[in-house]
Amino acid sequence: MKVLFVAAECAPFFKTGGLGDVAGALPKALEKKGATVKVVLPFFTKMAQQYQDQLEDLFSFDVYVGWRKQYCGVKYLKLNDIEYYFLDNLYYFNRPELYGYYDDGERFAFFQMAAIELMEKINFIPDILHVNDYHTSFIPFLLKEKYRWIQAYNAIRTVLTIHNIEFQGQYDREILYDLFGMGTERYDDGTVRYNDCVNFMKAGILYADRVTTVSPSYAEEIKTPEFGAGLDVILRMESGKLRGILNGIDYDLFDPATDRALAANYDAKHLSKKLENKVQLQKMLDLPVRPEVPIIGIVSRLTYQKGFHLLLQEMDNLMQFDVQVVLVGTGDPNFENQFRNFGSKYPEKTSIQIAFDVTLAQKVYAGSDMFLMPSAFEPCGLSQMISMRYGTLPIVHEIGGLRDTVQPYNPVTEEGTGFGFTIFEPFYLMNAMKQAIELYHEHPKTWQKLMLEAMSRDFSWNGSSQQYLEMYQQL
Repeated sequence: MKVLFVAAECAPFFKTGGLGDVAGALPKALEKKGATVKVVLPFFTKMAQQYQDQLEDLFSFDVYVGWRKQYCGVKYLKLNDIEYYFLDNLYYFNRPELYGYYDDGERFAFFQMAAIELMEKINFIPDILHVNDYHTSFIPFLLKEKYRWIQAYNAIRTVLTIHNIEFQGQYDREILYDLFGMGTERYDDGTVRYNDCVNFMKAGILYADRVTTVSPSYAEEIKTPEFGAGLDVILRMESGKLRGILNGIDYDLFDPATDRALAANYDAKHLSKKLENKVQLQKMLDLPVRPEVPIIGIVSRLTYQKGFHLLLQEMDNLMQFDVQVVLVGTGDPNFENQFRNFGSKYPEKTSIQIAFDVTLAQKVYAGSDMFLMPSAFEPCGLSQMISMRYGTLPIVHEIGGLRDTVQPYNPVTEEGTGFGFTIFEPFYLMNAMKQAIELYHEHPKTWQKLMLEAMSRDFSWNGSSQQYLEMYQQL
C-alpha cells in the first residue's frame, strides 16, 4: 500500500493545531503497519533550524500558477522512517505565520499543483493520495479535471480528512483560470461554487473517494446546519462516503513514564510520583504549596470556540471553592486581559500564564488534578486524551471528539474517566466543576479509581491507523 500524505503543517517541523499533530503521527503509525508513506509539505522557513540543517536539496521544477511561472525547489528529509518532501518557494512560504495572508488562495493553489506534479518527478505514484483540510482539498478536483490526461494518475484513489470545517478556502471565480489555468465550467454548473465563491472544501468533499473527520461524533455533527458551516447539505448528500475516525495521540511523545519535562516520572503503579509534579508546579508558579488542594489545569487557545467566555462568567464563583487554577495559553486579547485581571484578584488561587510554552504545558498535564475543556465545538481534541494519559481528569462539554473520548463520571456506578456537561451555558459548566471538586475532596478512593481508569484507556494511533488502512484497502 503506497500512500502520499499531503498537508499544510506537520509536527515537529511547524504546526498551529491538531492537523499538525495528525500529520506528524498518522504516517508513522501507518508505516508501522506495513504501508509505504511519503509526506509532502510546504517548506515554511520558520521550520526549526535543527531540521533545516538535515535537509537535502534534490532538484527544482517550474509550476505554472496561471500565467505565473513559479520556482519549486524540492527538499528531502528522512525522519523516523518517514520520507518528507518539502516544496520550497520563498515568495509564498518565507513568512512569519503559516496562514492568514491576502494571497492564501494563490499560495495553496501553487502548493497543490506542485504536490500533484511532484509525484511523477520522484517516481512515486501512490495507491492513496490523502489530503487534509482546505489547503489541500482541491487536489481531488484537480486530479480529475486538470490532470486527468496523465494516465499514471488515473488509478489514484483520494481521501480527504476534515480537521475543522469552519475553514473552507473560498475564493473568487477568476482563480480557476487566473491561478489554475482552467475553464470555469465546474463553477458555472455549481459543482465547486458555494456562496458565489470557488470553495476548495466543497470541491474536495464532492471529488474525493472518501471523506473522513477526526471523530465519529463530529462526522454526525457536521451534517447538521448548526455545525456544518454551510456545507451540511453537501455532506448529507455525500454521507455514504463520510466516516469519523478518532484521532490518536503520539504515545512516544506523551508518556508520563518518560516525559523529560516532568519533575518526576510516573505511571499507573506509581501515582505518588504524580504528587511530586503537583508540588513542583505550585512552587514554580508561586502558588501556595498545598498538595491537598485540587489544581484545575488549562492549556488552550483562549477563544469563543474553546468556550472560555463560560469560564470567565463563573470565575468569581469558582474562586469560592478550595481550588487552584493554572492557565497556559494565548488568544483573544479581551480574554487574555480578563484572565490577567482574575490572576491579580486571586493571586493565591490562580496562575495565569499568557504564553505558548510546550514544556510548561507538559508540567500542567502532569501536575494538575483536573483539566478543563469547555469547547463550543471540538472536532476531536487531543488535550483531553493527553490529560487522561497523565492521570488528570478532564472536565468537558460533551460535544464532538470530547464526547467520544471522555466517559462522564456516574455517581451510581462510580465509573468514568472525567466530568461532562451537555448544555453549553455557564451554570452547567460550574455544576460539572463543582461535582469534580467535591468528589476530589470527599471521595479520594473513588477519585483514584477514576484516575486509573483514565490512564488505562488506549488513545494511541494503533486502532485508528488500522481503520485508515482498512479504508485504503477497500478503495
